[in-house]
Amino acid sequence: MADRVTVIGWDGSPLTAAARAALGAATLVAGAAHHLALPEVPPNAERIRLGSVTLAARRIAQHRGTAVVLADGDPGFFGVVRTLRAPEHGLEVEVVPAVSSVAAAFAQAGMPWDDAQVVVAHSRDLRRAVNVCRAHAKVAVLTSPGAGPAELALLLGGVHRTFVICEELGTEREQVTVLTSDKAADHVWRDPNVVIVVGGSPAGAAAQGTGWIAGHEVGHPTGPRGWGLPASAYGGALGEGESVQLRTAQLARLGPQVGDLVWDIGAGSGAAAVETARFGAAVIAVDADPEACGRTAALARRHGVQLQVVHGRAPQVLEDLPEPDVIRVGGGGADVLTACAARRPERIVTHAATRDEAEALGRALADGGYEVECALLQSVDLDTSVWVERERSVVFLLSGYRVPHP
Repeated sequence: MADRVTVIGWDGSPLTAAARAALGAATLVAGAAHHLALPEVPPNAERIRLGSVTLAARRIAQHRGTAVVLADGDPGFFGVVRTLRAPEHGLEVEVVPAVSSVAAAFAQAGMPWDDAQVVVAHSRDLRRAVNVCRAHAKVAVLTSPGAGPAELALLLGGVHRTFVICEELGTEREQVTVLTSDKAADHVWRDPNVVIVVGGSPAGAAAQGTGWIAGHEVGHPTGPRGWGLPASAYGGALGEGESVQLRTAQLARLGPQVGDLVWDIGAGSGAAAVETARFGAAVIAVDADPEACGRTAALARRHGVQLQVVHGRAPQVLEDLPEPDVIRVGGGGADVLTACAARRPERIVTHAATRDEAEALGRALADGGYEVECALLQSVDLDTSVWVERERSVVFLLSGYRVPHP
């Protein structure tokens, strides 16, 4: 095992005295080509070109001597430190950090970033990073080959955002470009880069002062407490199938998460779409009624969440939507469920007013390759001043869970 392993971050500025001392004593140096070309690298040291950090870690673990790993920015922030410290390598490392590429990008843009989400984009799961950009007003994306600004813009589709694209930060070729997302797909961008994606109008955006937790919009860190909020939180009476109890049960089965894309078909008042977005998921709310679409958009603005509203009738309008992770169907019948099942989301949740309707919807889910769960929900709204019944609701809740292919 190496006698000593030092990880040095480099942001293009001169190395610190501690970094120069560690590098000068190194008998093995690992890094990218531009790191290995630094004049401070000892001429007699063994050099490893970093491709796979895991392979480099194995070689370092076998090395007898002093090893240095050079990395861009802060190597402890989405960097090599995590891999080097994996238990299978048995390495203890010292870290000399530099300014992270995310911090440098926001500095170039002159923007604060304690209210930003930070995601790493890879070609294999780029859509999850895109979903975070759909759902949040400020996101820094650490890109990679095949998952750069052009690919981000293409997957965002009709969602308008402003891109601040920072290429090769800390080098002589550093360049910062600001343009709208619809134009980013027309350019060829250099790797590596950081893309700051900004858009929407979160609640509290104009509030003064600072927040207390990173990653939340200033002035709107959490919104109303709890979920399954009462109708009063959404401006009054809700439509059929939007009761607090049903909505709460639907959300529990959907389990929306950051990085998910949720379709809410038959959005109605928008209460379910807004609550789903409050979990940090990206939401596309679909409704055939233009007034319902307007109410949903207004409710999203009121609660400070980002969601996309699509006016159209399912199932036809669903053909051009990006791939969903989970779907809530507020109405439309078996044909809509069949179309949803064809897109293979992880879960589909819907409801029915009668047993016959529930059986038809359950068959559509089962025929689409889903395991079906059905529950009969009965709730009674009581007037607690006199403890008498004010309203009773009975509904069938159906949940479809995707059956894995053998």
